[in-house]
Formats: sequence, C-alpha cells, structure tokens
Amino acid sequence: MVRIVIDSASDIELEKAKELNLDFMPLKTIFGEDEYLDGVTITHEQFFEKLIECGTMPTTSQISPYDFEKKFEEIKAAGDTAVVITLSSLLSGTYQSATIAASDYEDCVTVVDSLNVCIGEQNLVMLAVRLRDQGLSATEIAAELEEAKHHIKVLAVFDTLEYLKRGGRISKTAAWAGNVLSIKPVISIEKGEVAILGKARGSKNGNNMLIQQINQSNGIDFSMPYSLAYSGLSDVLLQKYVKDSSAIWEGHTDTLPVSTIGATIGTHAGPGAIAVSYFECKSVSYTHLTLPTKLEV
Repeated sequence: MVRIVIDSASDIELEKAKELNLDFMPLKTIFGEDEYLDGVTITHEQFFEKLIECGTMPTTSQISPYDFEKKFEEIKAAGDTAVVITLSSLLSGTYQSATIAASDYEDCVTVVDSLNVCIGEQNLVMLAVRLRDQGLSATEIAAELEEAKHHIKVLAVFDTLEYLKRGGRISKTAAWAGNVLSIKPVISIEKGEVAILGKARGSKNGNNMLIQQINQSNGIDFSMPYSLAYSGLSDVLLQKYVKDSSAIWEGHTDTLPVSTIGATIGTHAGPGAIAVSYFECKSVSYTHLTLPTKLEV
C-alpha cells in the first residue's frame, strides 16, 4: 500500500487527514510553558482564541527525526511504501528531520520538500492523493510532485501588522503607522520563502492586489487542486474577497474549497488573514477582469 505522510503545517486538520487516509505528523505549538500538538491537542480555532487572549507570542517546534523514524518503522513493518511531504526546508527543520530519519528507510520512504506551507503545501498533498488513487507508486508520486511544486502559487493578505510586530518582524513604530493608515501587507511564497509583494491601503485594495497577482501569473489551472483559507474566528473577510474576485471563479467551478490557517502561518499573520493557492496556468489570462489602474498605498 502507498501511504502519504504529511505534517500539520499543511493546515490539513486531523479529521480531514483521516478521511483522506493520510498519515498525520503534528508540529508543536508552544505558549509560554504550555506545549500543544498542532491539530491534535489544539485546534485551529483554539489556537486563535489563545493567540488573541494571551499576551505571550507562541512559537512552533519542528517534528524530530525520532518521531519520523517511528512512523517509517511502522510503514516498513507493514510492508508499505510512503511519500513524505513536508513544509519548506527554508522555513523549518522538519524536512531535514524527515531526510535524516529516511536514510535508513530508502527502500520504502521518499521525502519531498514542498517548498511551501499552509494551503500551498496542502494543494501538493491533494495532488499526491489524486495520484495515489490513480495507482501510482510512491516514487512515481514523488517525481510528479517534484515537478509540480514549482507551479504552485500562494498569495495572502494580512489584516493586521500587530503579530508581525510581536514576532519582531517589524518595529512598533512601523506597526503603529501601518495600523493608522490601514496598511495590509500582501505576501507570497517564493522559492520556499515568504516574500512581501506590496502594501495595500485597506482591504479592498488588498483584495485587488491578490486579483492582479493571479492575473499576472496567467490565472488558475482549475483541473488541479486549489484552495482558499482564512485565519482567526471569522470568515467575513474571506467572503468579501470571494465577492470581490467573483470573475475569477464564476464559470470555472461550483465549489471553493476553504481551509482555516493554523499555527505555522497564523502566529505571524494573526486573525483576519486571507489566502489563495493554486497551480498556475501556462497561457490563460483573465483579461476580462476590471481592476483599478493604481492601488492606493
């Protein structure tokens, strides 16, 4: 049997992983002296409740080689093979932990660095599920993922600068000025790392910047996995984005898969972030979209 091993940074929650027959490996989320297994002993909703209420900035801890080794021994003992999909090696040591553990299981385990996180990593996992269900072997799936991962786009807009300030990513002065001016940072994942694409003034302009970025990347390949996500306890801002970007989705899909953002990105994004991830088309452009010629910044 071919098994797919994932980490919780994909923001696929435990129950969903069980439904998809995935082996779920949680990172650790730490609030002060309290340690939780992401997605196991703390849900996404509980994480944001604590983040909002607690003055302590949480941290996350990678999965250890020992934890991976236990999983790989279980896979080998069952006579199975596995492809392991981890969050970007440039954002965490989890990939390195997996490769260290896999060195003794090369006959049955193949590790893939997603070069991604959150729903970008999740979309790669969903592609792996599709390939597994089509009957491909673990090594064949891994080879397909290694090529496909370079075509994933992840775009997000943060609603607040508060948590970037708490994490030391920006100064208190910059956070204060940004909040006064309603600045919304727009980010992407580029070659495995977080990149700032721009700063929009207000959520409307933040949504427009996301739409522009999709247009510039030649649009969404709707034959491949795609997803939307939001952070926090409310999806109000996500629903606003869906309405603003309706021209992208209408006529292409009847459903919009929606996930919640967990601790790995949520620690820095805070509540109110929205994200979209997809495999880009090679030649299609959404030229019919009407967008402002200039964003207010």
